[in-house]
Amino acid sequence: MASFSSTIFTALIFTTLSSAFFFLFRRLKSTPLNLPPGPPGWPIVGNLLQVAGSGKPFFQYVRELLPKYGPILTLKMGTRTMIILSQADLVHEALIQKGQVFATRPAENPTRGVFSCNKFTVNAALYGPVWRSLRRNMVQNALSASKLKTFRNVRMTAMDKLVDRLKMEAEVQNGVVSVLKNARFAVFCILISMCFGVEMDEKTIEKIDEMMKTVLITLDPRLDDYLPLLRPFFSKQRKRAMEVREQQIATLVPYIERRRLAIERPGSDPSASEFSYLDTLFDLTVEGREDPPTDAEIVTLCSEFLNGGTDTTATAVEWAIARFIENPRIQTRLYDEIRSVVGERKVDEKDVEKMPYLNAVVKELLRRHPPTYFSLTHSVTEPAKLAGYDIPTGTNVEIYLPGIGEDPKLWNNPDVFDPDRFLTGGESADITGVTGVKMIPFGVGRRICPGLSMAMVHVSLMIARMVQEFEWRSSPENMKVDFGEKLEFTVVMKTSLRATIKSRV
Repeated sequence: MASFSSTIFTALIFTTLSSAFFFLFRRLKSTPLNLPPGPPGWPIVGNLLQVAGSGKPFFQYVRELLPKYGPILTLKMGTRTMIILSQADLVHEALIQKGQVFATRPAENPTRGVFSCNKFTVNAALYGPVWRSLRRNMVQNALSASKLKTFRNVRMTAMDKLVDRLKMEAEVQNGVVSVLKNARFAVFCILISMCFGVEMDEKTIEKIDEMMKTVLITLDPRLDDYLPLLRPFFSKQRKRAMEVREQQIATLVPYIERRRLAIERPGSDPSASEFSYLDTLFDLTVEGREDPPTDAEIVTLCSEFLNGGTDTTATAVEWAIARFIENPRIQTRLYDEIRSVVGERKVDEKDVEKMPYLNAVVKELLRRHPPTYFSLTHSVTEPAKLAGYDIPTGTNVEIYLPGIGEDPKLWNNPDVFDPDRFLTGGESADITGVTGVKMIPFGVGRRICPGLSMAMVHVSLMIARMVQEFEWRSSPENMKVDFGEKLEFTVVMKTSLRATIKSRV
């Protein structure tokens, strides 16, 4: 370990010295940019060592900078420049007023590029014909209101399985259950069915889920993502990434082939559903390309579909249950609304729109606990201005969501979890950002999350069923909920929530 550290340190010194002259020469020849303010950094590495050496999660580091540098600030992270926005009017100017200019993505690191097939995904694609083709296909042919309805039975089956799993776990653990783990498995089951359209047993689903987690872990940022000259020292990590990519393809291709065969030979697979997202990919026409997606590209698109809606939804459910335990009055009021609307039968997703308090709870949940602290990174298609500052091409434009959802200028008592703010409190929020930016858990503008409608259905239905079936209490009894947070794939509870459930039946 000491030898490795010494090698890295030597490499950093060499990188700094050999690059300093190049950057100094380039700076002397170029016109200085008027970038937003930010903490001073070191030559070449910028603020990278300050962030890494702070011992704090990145979102916490940024949160502490905002009072000093304001709602738009710059961080130099090696060769990357990050401009962070944390105020609604700045986000509106960038993503609504100048939406087309701010609609692209920055260059990817080589590891992420391997998994995205060089940006062949809805989320990662550069603003242009590939992105338009992929997004249009996903929104119109897989996530439209009519297509979502075709998976109603899938969602109901998954909810029944969730209830059964919670009951079985409670039986063997004296009423105690793990919230996030069970919620995550339930939503993953839904997405697997929607994506592949073939029946899989729980063991297979868990295998694919573990594969997806491994991919996400492999995509965690590394030092050489910010200092490319260090890449020779990370050859083992690159090799490992290639191995994971090969495993990902080997895991998913058999189910792609199974679905392809089911389409070519109707009736050959009794478990095959009438429609799946995968069906739209086999002969997908992409602007500027003659050939349909390759198997590797289909694996990438399916993985995006699965990863994009799993942890975000499950995390939201965990925070919701934590809030119900903290404030039983909210849980009781929600249960009473469910009973008044559906009586003794199971909650159906069609019932959700008739439950104003449930909808207020979900909105407040997404305001107070957005699934991620930063929306997906934006970049500009051409040099631009924002709030009078220069935004050069290649810059990472990051949106810090809590700065908006917790802004006291936009919200009364923003630190308080209060669903009534959307009812008797008279406050409002359009989560799409169309009528104004006040909370944007799904992003906003041209790159808004295409799965917004699906996510709202899943979160609302899961919360409703879980409250309808069980009364949720702290574990151990009378233990105060710890609302500390940490960043994994999403922002999760620092101490994973374990709760005591009591069946209402």
